[in-house]
Amino acid sequence: MGDTSSNQMWGGRFAAGPDAIMEAINASIGFDKRMAAQDIAGSRAHAAMLAATGILSDSDAAAIREGLLTVLSEIEAGKFTFSTALEDIHMNVEARLKTLIGDAAGRLHTARSRNDQVATDFRLWVRDQIDAAIEGLQALIRALLAQAEAGADWVMPGFTHLQTAQPVTWGHHMMAYVEMFARDLSRLRDARARMNECPLGAAALAGTSFPINRDMTAQALGFDRPAANSLDAVSDRDFALEFLSAASICAMHLSRFAEELVIWSSAQFRFVTLSDRFSTGSSIMPQKKNPDAAELIRAKVGRIFGANVALMMVMKGLPLAYSKDMQEDKEQVFDAADNLMLALAAMEGMVKDMTANRSNLAAAAGSGFSTATDLADWLVRVAGIPFRDAHHVTGTLVAMAEAQGCDLPDLTLAQMQSVHAGITDDVFGVLGVENSVASRMSYGGTAPAQVRAQVARWKEVLG
Repeated sequence: MGDTSSNQMWGGRFAAGPDAIMEAINASIGFDKRMAAQDIAGSRAHAAMLAATGILSDSDAAAIREGLLTVLSEIEAGKFTFSTALEDIHMNVEARLKTLIGDAAGRLHTARSRNDQVATDFRLWVRDQIDAAIEGLQALIRALLAQAEAGADWVMPGFTHLQTAQPVTWGHHMMAYVEMFARDLSRLRDARARMNECPLGAAALAGTSFPINRDMTAQALGFDRPAANSLDAVSDRDFALEFLSAASICAMHLSRFAEELVIWSSAQFRFVTLSDRFSTGSSIMPQKKNPDAAELIRAKVGRIFGANVALMMVMKGLPLAYSKDMQEDKEQVFDAADNLMLALAAMEGMVKDMTANRSNLAAAAGSGFSTATDLADWLVRVAGIPFRDAHHVTGTLVAMAEAQGCDLPDLTLAQMQSVHAGITDDVFGVLGVENSVASRMSYGGTAPAQVRAQVARWKEVLG
């Protein structure tokens, strides 16, 4: 029974026993093959530097350069066979390189370690993802600016506690998200600037005795400078954590907007119509048009923020320098990056395609006594009443209108004067929603003129 029982204990996949388990847990090629282009770029820069410093002969460097380009073309064409036995992308590339060019391939790894190699690859990969996310955010912001410009003077209700508060404009609401996503853009740019240091040349943890030129490799790979401490260079992943943190905040903003689109597209609101391209039907209810894309965007923040927490937990207890735990740094980042890019692209598509239902927005803007604050402000500004008293007078008038089943502008002047004698006919000039939004001319306010000024400013910023 011994061997059979033992094999069954491991389960079918690991019927071969501990060796199979060790290979499965140790190998990272299943996911780190995504860094193939970055790995080969790093190796090409390293080989060129080794030749320039006389550590590697020109002939070996030339063979390595051509061989690496062949490997890259094989990978890009889908003709490369990845081996779990070779553990990771670095060893897979080097093994294939040896098959192609022979012993010269063995000299490529001079004056470096897989520790600084993977740290370099991963930085390059995250940097590429940040650049892609920046482009995605810029496209989304442009789509929002187009909506804001088109609806700069379309009135709609503004909410607090999801209760009607004061009238705003469609353009102003769109521009609120421009500000949020622009801060996301800024965070990503900050993260990129901070992470743009090259670990290559830190070797295993202590640097190397070979006369390498780290400035040369850093420059070749587009880094601003070499990382200044070899221990830090190979053992920290805060650049990935900062990317995940910025991605989490961005996903939260996407989720908030997605939630509004779900609410706004409902039969109860009908503020927006989403295109068929970003909606689905029901299998049994023919009247349904479900905002599935928005709902899926709303869910993305869970997995992106989860990736941030997961990597933080991996890193929090690791002594310097490298530990194998850090192999767990990539899958979560890969998944988060994929989902952030998908969410950004889907939101851009929805924003470009969606149609605001202007008449429904306007009707809702005037409901719920939305101009009550305008009335209170008028009482302070024109009638000279202290704001607390004006608040009380306005509340009494709201109760009166509510009892009569009408809105504030529908009350007669006599009715208003029965509550406060200082009210004049001029008050009706502030009670309409159009008048309300037009009056909000403070910087950052909802007045159409302010909205158009902000649109113009952001268009200039984006170029």
